[in-house]
Amino acid sequence: MAAKKRSFGRVRKLPSGRYQARYLGPDGIDRPAPRTFRTKKEADDWLADRQSEVRSGDWQDPDAGAVNFKTYALEWISERGLSPTTDELYRRLLRLHVLPTFAACDVDQITPPGVRAWRAQRLATTKAPTTVAKAYRLLKAIMETAVDDELIRRNPCRIKGAGEESPVERDIATVEQVDALADAIGLRWRLMVYLGAYGPLRPEEQAELRRKDVNLDAMVLRIRRAAPELTTGRRALGDTKSDAGRRHLALPSFLHTDLQRHLDWYAEEGAEGLLFVGEKGAPFRRSSFGRKWRKARVAVGLPDDFRFYDLRHTGHTLTTRSGATLKDTMVRAGQSSEKAALFYQHSNLDRQKEVASGLDAMVRAARKTSKVEPDQKRSGTQRARNA
Repeated sequence: MAAKKRSFGRVRKLPSGRYQARYLGPDGIDRPAPRTFRTKKEADDWLADRQSEVRSGDWQDPDAGAVNFKTYALEWISERGLSPTTDELYRRLLRLHVLPTFAACDVDQITPPGVRAWRAQRLATTKAPTTVAKAYRLLKAIMETAVDDELIRRNPCRIKGAGEESPVERDIATVEQVDALADAIGLRWRLMVYLGAYGPLRPEEQAELRRKDVNLDAMVLRIRRAAPELTTGRRALGDTKSDAGRRHLALPSFLHTDLQRHLDWYAEEGAEGLLFVGEKGAPFRRSSFGRKWRKARVAVGLPDDFRFYDLRHTGHTLTTRSGATLKDTMVRAGQSSEKAALFYQHSNLDRQKEVASGLDAMVRAARKTSKVEPDQKRSGTQRARNA
């Protein structure tokens, strides 16, 4: 049967009794429907939807999304100009959590139900909600770029709150525990423990500190660069984690002796000399330091999951208790967002008791000033009823 002409598209009945629809796209290419239809009305409705897309400007090439997701995702990472550590993180998240499910898919084959099923499977398998949240955010960002590239019309990652992390409140070390760690780890690395806690400096920032960055008289460090160590063992010398990471850091005066002694005994010579080097003169390595850290942690009795990086929690908490503002804390820690700073500010049970004690003292002082206790303001009958 000859195709019936109409203002938009064509419909014809096939020998099988089903109906075929096709139309001329804005790109001048004849576009058949991806399926046949049981009735002529179904074919007409499909064409009406395509015509509406063309008129509203929402039409997209149905073949545009036929791009392999793995290829697109790896190109996405390469084009971002990421820091070595972020690049490494994204590729690891892709390899371990995203590609096992979506590597063989085209971009337009990833659907909201598929994303929901993938996330549920990852949560059930890994028992690591923070890692899954990171992987979800990565997938969402890649698919958002696919929307911008007009490969798909809508981002299939639409799970509310799926990219938010809710890390467990971590322990903080006490002043006594920090001192014990510094003693247990040995003289060469003692200062690194103190700078991690009272800087609070990131380990990759300490790894790139040089003599010229130290003003011993003023007790100020200049943080300019960072040298994170990748899983390959390579030191990725580069900028700090953010612009806020480049800063001048005033140290508490009680660290003067440790800083002076470290400069005299362990730092490399010359203005460019590294502050922290190993016994054989090699730059700081996370792997070799990690062994010493674990022994010190065990000796002090801290839990197995207490990381060197957790010393920053101690620094943030003590800085806040000393009266520092949120901005002060952000500057000291080299953080560019309030959210990042607040993540490290803890209010544990001991601190809550301090707050409650302070509140108790304040209320009692106010009542003493007024010289009228709340119980005295009630009638005799009321006091008797509550006796």
